[in-house]
Amino acid sequence: MEGSYVELDLRAARAQRRSQLRREQVRKRVRTRRRLRRVSASALAVGVVALAAVAGPKATSSIGHGFDPVSAARPCPVPSALRPAFVQAAKETGVQLGLLTAVAHVESRFDPHARSGAGAVGLLQLMPTTAAALHYDPEDTAANVMAGALYLRQLLDRYGSTPRALAAYNAGPTAVDLHGAEPTAETTAYVAQVRALQQAYGNCG
Repeated sequence: MEGSYVELDLRAARAQRRSQLRREQVRKRVRTRRRLRRVSASALAVGVVALAAVAGPKATSSIGHGFDPVSAARPCPVPSALRPAFVQAAKETGVQLGLLTAVAHVESRFDPHARSGAGAVGLLQLMPTTAAALHYDPEDTAANVMAGALYLRQLLDRYGSTPRALAAYNAGPTAVDLHGAEPTAETTAYVAQVRALQQAYGNCG
């Protein structure tokens, strides 16, 4: 009889340990889910802040309340004062607004007065000769955006490839014709940056 009691005690102890182990596993899963939710919320908040910084203070409210990482209809993060020029240029040239926005972000950080050491000017950093060939004044903000969109459209049609078109926009068509889509390390980094932003913006409108 004593052996039976000992065996029963052992079984009860094992059952208790298994129950404790299961409870601990459940608690771990709950803690893991909570951490994942906190990380997701933090990542979303960082994304909203980053887009708000790009779009400017007037767009902060709309980004904060309208941001949906799944939605393809969210606004592109163009400063409100510049938005009509970008929307019109994208509409007339057929260049995706998200792509045009990404190029302007990398080229000038949406500064209409930006100038490069090579002489490129404006939001889309056009060389004056390129703008003149397209019959637009690069010093005019709306004209600069339209000329940049037209030039990008020409490159997209010429190469049939977004990465090659972006490489040509950065390094020039001659360099791409001679050396391919990655004529320099700088161009490779430029294309990667624009493509990353384009992917982040998606089909924004």
